[in-house]
Amino acid sequence: MPSAEELKARIESALPGSTAEVEDWTGGGDHFRATVVAPQFAGLGRIAQHRLVYDVFGAEVGGPIHALSLKTRPPE
Repeated sequence: MPSAEELKARIESALPGSTAEVEDWTGGGDHFRATVVAPQFAGLGRIAQHRLVYDVFGAEVGGPIHALSLKTRPPE
């Protein structure tokens, strides 16, 4: 199972210039909560923003990553 730190690193690597805060929501290593600020989100709606993050993990969401709750926004 991935750790919160691994998810953070993968998001920030896949979305250059982004910052991510990721926490293991339940302590079990499969439910995570993340806040992601990325320049790639500028001009996109919330669903499109979330899709960019979910695409980083592909089929892992719903598998080893059972749940990933997101808050996203472009930089201010």
